[in-house]
Amino acid sequence: MRLIRCLAPIALGLMILVGACPARALDAVSVRGDAPAIDLTGVLEHQRSDTDRIQVSTAPGTDGIVRRIEVRAREGGQNWVVFALANNTDDQLDRLIVAPHYRIVSSGLLWPDLGLSRIATITPSVGDRPERQESATADVFRITLDPGAVVTFVAELRTDKLPQLYLWEPEAYKDKVNSFTLYQGIVIGISGLLALVLTILFVVKGSIMFPAAAALAWAVLVYIGVDFGFWGKVLDMSNNAERIWRAAGEAILAATLLVFLFAYLNLSRWHVRYSHITVLWLLFLGALVALALFDPAVASGIARMSLVLIAFAGFALIVYLSTHGFDRAVLLIPTWFLLLVWVVAAGMTVAGSVTNDIVGPALLGGLVLIVMLIGFTVMQHAFAGGATTTGVVSDIERRALALAGSGDLIWDWDVSADKVFTSPETEALLGLKRGALEGPAASWLEVLHPLDQDRFRAALDSVLDQRRGRLVQDFRLRTPDGHFMWFALKARPVVGSDGEVSRVVGTLTDVTELRNAEERLLHDSVHDNLTGLPNRKLFMDRLNAVANFAKTMPTLRPTLMVIDLDRFKQVNDSVGIAVGDSILLTLARRLTRILKPQDTLARLAGDQFGLILLSEQDPARITAFAETIRKTIRAPIAFNDREIFLTASIGLALSDPQTQLTDEIIKDAELAMYHSKRIGGDRIDVYKPAMRARKTDRLTLESELRRAIERQEITILYQPIVRLEDRSIAGFEALSRWDHPKLGRMSPSEFISIAEETGLIVDLGMFVLDQTAKQLSVWQRAMRSREPIFASVNVSSRQLLRHDLIHDIRTVLSRSSVARGTLKLELTESLVMENPEHAAQMLTRIRELGTGLSLDDFGTGHSSLAYLQRFPFDTIKIDQSFVRTTSRGTRPVILKSIIALAHDLGMDVVAEGAETDSDAVELYQMGCEYAQGFAFGEPMDADAAMRLLTEVRLEAAS
Repeated sequence: MRLIRCLAPIALGLMILVGACPARALDAVSVRGDAPAIDLTGVLEHQRSDTDRIQVSTAPGTDGIVRRIEVRAREGGQNWVVFALANNTDDQLDRLIVAPHYRIVSSGLLWPDLGLSRIATITPSVGDRPERQESATADVFRITLDPGAVVTFVAELRTDKLPQLYLWEPEAYKDKVNSFTLYQGIVIGISGLLALVLTILFVVKGSIMFPAAAALAWAVLVYIGVDFGFWGKVLDMSNNAERIWRAAGEAILAATLLVFLFAYLNLSRWHVRYSHITVLWLLFLGALVALALFDPAVASGIARMSLVLIAFAGFALIVYLSTHGFDRAVLLIPTWFLLLVWVVAAGMTVAGSVTNDIVGPALLGGLVLIVMLIGFTVMQHAFAGGATTTGVVSDIERRALALAGSGDLIWDWDVSADKVFTSPETEALLGLKRGALEGPAASWLEVLHPLDQDRFRAALDSVLDQRRGRLVQDFRLRTPDGHFMWFALKARPVVGSDGEVSRVVGTLTDVTELRNAEERLLHDSVHDNLTGLPNRKLFMDRLNAVANFAKTMPTLRPTLMVIDLDRFKQVNDSVGIAVGDSILLTLARRLTRILKPQDTLARLAGDQFGLILLSEQDPARITAFAETIRKTIRAPIAFNDREIFLTASIGLALSDPQTQLTDEIIKDAELAMYHSKRIGGDRIDVYKPAMRARKTDRLTLESELRRAIERQEITILYQPIVRLEDRSIAGFEALSRWDHPKLGRMSPSEFISIAEETGLIVDLGMFVLDQTAKQLSVWQRAMRSREPIFASVNVSSRQLLRHDLIHDIRTVLSRSSVARGTLKLELTESLVMENPEHAAQMLTRIRELGTGLSLDDFGTGHSSLAYLQRFPFDTIKIDQSFVRTTSRGTRPVILKSIIALAHDLGMDVVAEGAETDSDAVELYQMGCEYAQGFAFGEPMDADAAMRLLTEVRLEAAS
C-alpha cells in the first residue's frame, strides 16, 4: 500500500473513475498526554471501495486546510476505516493502536464472530507508516504524534468487522497485558489442576461420575486455553486455526456438560437408556468438532444454543428430581443455579448488553469456579458413607479413655482410620454444625489459626513417632464469623498390640477467657489506658530495638520527636478532666492516621507524646512531617457547639552515625521541646548541643532584660492591617520581640510577664511607643495619602495605672509629628474593667491629646455594655475566636451583632485572624472596615513594611 500525492485535480478524477462517494472532513480525536487509553471505536468512519484504492479527505490541519489522499490496498482489501488524531500538547507522543482479534463481547449467539486478524496495515496522511508490533491476540501498531500534529489514518481491514479499536499509551497497555497474563495463568493453573485431580480420583474411585466430571474439567481447560491464547503460544497456530479450536472447545464444553448431567443424576434408573444417550452425544460431539473444521461459526452457534438449552432444561430437571426425593439432585441445585446465572451473563455479553473489557476474563474465571463446585459436589456424594468403620468404639469406651486425659470435651483421633471425633459441645462453642470437626486430622488445619497449624501438625507427628508421652498444646479455632477461640488440648497416645499408635485420646478445654485476660494484662502493661498508644516503657523498648537494627543498617537514621501540648492545664481547668481526656484521645487518633506502619507514636506523660520516625530520612521531609503534625494539632476540636484550639511545642532530635540511640536522645528532644515552649510554643525546634549550656533561669532573664533596651536587643515588628474596601494598607500593629544573644528571638510570652512583675514593662512600653511613633511619622511623610497610615501599640495594666502615662504620651507626640488619632493605644477589656472609673478618666485625657484608642480582644472578657459606652474608644478589635469558622463551616452568629454594635457606638471595626481571602470577603459583606491576619501579611520589620507600602502605592497608581 503506498501513499499517493494529494493533488486536488488528480484526486477528483480518480474519485470519478473508481466511483467513490464524496468524502467529508474528519473530526480529529484530541490525544491527551495523561490519558492511558482512548476508545476510538465510536469515531471510526467505515468505508468500502469497489477497487483496491480509496480516496479520503483528511482532518483539517493546524492551517485549517482539508486535503485529499489516495491509499492503495496491500492485500487487495476493500474494507477500510478512517480516523484522525490530533496532538495538542507540546510533547511528542508515542501510542499504540490496538485492535483485538477476538472479543466475547458482542460476538453473537448464532454465527458468532470467532475472531481474526482485523487490520492488514495502516497508512498515515503524514509521517512514517505505523510499525506493527508482535502480538498473538491483537493487531498492534506503534505510532508517533509530533507536537501540534493532526494526522489522518486509513486502516485496511481484513474483515468487514472491527469490534473494537483502542489508542493505548505503551506502558499502560503493557501493564494491562501483564495484569491479564497473571490472572490468565492463575485461572489456567487452577483449571488444569482441577482436571488432573478429577482424573486421578476417577482412576482411584472408579465411580461413573468422575470420568464425566473430569471430561467437563478438561473441556473447560481446552476452552479457556484457546480464549486466553495459551494454545496459540504452545502450538503456534494461525488465526483461522484458533477459530476452529474455539468452536471445537465450545462444542466439547456443551457436550461434556450434558454427559455429566446424565451421569451424575443416574437417569438410567428413571427408564432412560443412559448408554444410548451417551453414544448419541458422543456422536454429536464428533459431528460438531468435524463441522468446526469447515464452518467454525455454525459449529460455535450450535454449541452456544446447546449450552443455553442444557442449562435451563437441566435446572428444571434438577428441581423436579429434588422434589421427588432424589438426594443427588438436591446437592446439585446451588451449583447448577450458579451455572444458570453464568449462562445468562454470558448471553448478555455475547449479545452486547455488557461491554466491559473485564467481563470476558471474569466469565472464564466463573466457569472454572463452577466446574470446581461440580467437582466438590461429586466428591462429597461419592465419598459420603464410604469411610471405613475400622476401630469404632462405643461412647462408653470413649468416656473411659477421656478420663486418662481429664478435661471437659472429648478429643479422639482414630489414627488407623484418620478420623477425629470431638464432643458436640466443641462445635456448639464454635457455632459450627454438628460433625463439622469430624474427619481427617488434616481437616482441622482449615479451622486452625495459621500460626498454630505447624505446631499442631508437628505435635501429632511427634506423638506418632515417639509412641509415648503426653500431648499438651494450646491453639486457636476459627468461628464462622472469623473470630478465634482458644482451646487447650491434653491427650495421650494409645499404643496397639503391633507397637504402633492406634489412637490419640484426650480432652479439649475452652481457655479463651483466660488467654484474653492474659493478653489484656500484657497489652495494658505496655500501652496507655486512655489512648491505646504505647506507653513510655514500650516506647523505650522499641527505641532499643531500633538502635540494634540501626547497627546492621548504617543508612537507617531514626528521628525522635517529643510533642507537648501548650497550656493544656488551662484547657483541663476550663472544660474538665473528662473532656480533656476526650481531646487527648482525639489528638492521638489524628496523629495515628498520618503515621506509617514503621513509625511509633507513644504517650509519654499526661499531654506529652513521643514519636520514633523511621519512614522519613531526608531532613527536609522530616521537618515537613513535623509541620504536618503541628498543623494537625492546630485543627479545631468541636465540643458542645464550641471549638477548642490547641497548639504544641515539638522538639526534634536527629540521629547520626555517632549518636547512640539511648535515653540521652530522648532528653535531647525534650530539651528542644522545652526551648520551643519557652519562646512561645506552637513551633518546631531541632536539638542543638548549645541548648544544654543555656542558662535560662528567671533571675538571669530579669537582669538581661534590664540591659536589652540599651543594647537594642528589642526588635519591633509590624503586622499589616488592611482596609477591606480596596485591600490597601491602612495601618500596622507594633509587636515587640527580644533578640537574645544566646537564646535567639524570644516572643512576648517569654519576657512580658517578667517585665510586668519587675516593673520593666514601663520602660519597655515607652521604648516601643516612642519607636513606633517615629516610624509612623516616616511612613506618613513618605506616603502622603488622603487617609494617613495609623499604628497600634499595646498598653499594659502597669502603664495605664500610672499617672505619668499622660506625660509620656505627650512627650512621644512632641518628638514625632504624626497625624492626629493615627497613633493608637490598644487596651484589652480585662485591663479596662480592672478599675472602670480610673480607666474612663485616663482614656478621656489620652484621647484629648490626639491619640486613638482601640479596644483589643473584644468579646473575650466580661465587660458591661453600659461601661463600654462611657469609654472613648474609636476602634474595636474583634478577637479571632469570633472570626474563624466553626466545625459546621459557619461563623459565630454573634460576629455580625458585634460589628453592628460597634457601628452604633460610632467605632471602626478591625477583625483579627483573617486567614483566607474568603474571610476578607465575608467580613466586608458584614460591614467590617479593617482586617488583620496572615492572609495579608506576617509581622515584618520597618524596612519590609516600607517596601510593602511602596508596592501597594505603585499598584494603585498603575
